[in-house]
Amino acid sequence: MERLNMKRSLLLALAVAAPAFLVQPAPAHADLKLCNLTPSRVGVALGYKDQQGWASEGWWNIAANACETLLKGPLIARWYYIYAVDYDNGGSWGGNAQMCSRDKLFTIRGLKSCQERGYKQTGYFEVDTGENTDWTIRLEGAKTQAAPAATQ
Repeated sequence: MERLNMKRSLLLALAVAAPAFLVQPAPAHADLKLCNLTPSRVGVALGYKDQQGWASEGWWNIAANACETLLKGPLIARWYYIYAVDYDNGGSWGGNAQMCSRDKLFTIRGLKSCQERGYKQTGYFEVDTGENTDWTIRLEGAKTQAAPAATQ
């Protein structure tokens, strides 16, 4: 009888403990994401500094009212830089941080001598992630109506 009670106690303990193992939360995803909260399709270029130095890369094509992961994994920098083009209505979102870009897919190392190296010099806007390991940029609101890429 004592053996039967031990089996029942063990089964009861397993039944109580099992749901705790099944309900463990999944590990959080740490990424840099961009959500296009506009009614237009947009092209996005990204600038950042990693262990190898400064880089800019593009293009991510993001549908209207959709999100896309630009970088997977925990963020390694506090500052990221974005340049975006409105494919449907023209104009762009940019800023004062000068980085290289081009019209086709690109990954460009370095910030200097863009034109001498055959690229455009483009103004990106700065994003402060506050040293978080996960960040979502929301693209919306005012954009310039100038040519998509500023050249100097």
